[in-house]
Amino acid sequence: MPNPNQGSVAIYPGSFDPITYGHLDLIERGSRLFNRLIVAILSNDSKEPLFSVAERREMLAQSVKAYPNVEVDSFNGLLVDYASQRGATALLRGIRAISDYEYELQMALMNRRLRPDIETVFLMAGEAYSFVSSRLVKQVIGLGGNISGLVPPLVEARLRDRLLGDKQERR
Repeated sequence: MPNPNQGSVAIYPGSFDPITYGHLDLIERGSRLFNRLIVAILSNDSKEPLFSVAERREMLAQSVKAYPNVEVDSFNGLLVDYASQRGATALLRGIRAISDYEYELQMALMNRRLRPDIETVFLMAGEAYSFVSSRLVKQVIGLGGNISGLVPPLVEARLRDRLLGDKQERR
């Protein structure tokens, strides 16, 4: 049961592998809509992430320092169970395109079936970031492309080290 003294609490879940300026745009906007926003990294063993949960937590924590009401955490299992445990009454999700909406609608309806007391709130991606995804960023930098302006400098440096480490030294 949510604590009425804590105000509105929302969870912004994702893999954040890595965090992009599109994610940060949603975090900044979500931090204005809710008293507390918990950015929650899904620990999913079936995926093979580029960065560990601990690395992603560290990069996220560095990237959201400017928002005092934003907290970084991680979870596994059902999102709605985690949200309930944290006293959240809303799930924040971003939508870049129609294809995102179809998937997100299915998830929102299932989450509502599991926990009717938790609402899903959709925010449209900012125009400047509507094409940005973590997958695309990793592909571009892996092929030697420029990703500045798409991810924070800390994340870009980590991506370069992880994906181009030996290649950079040979140039």
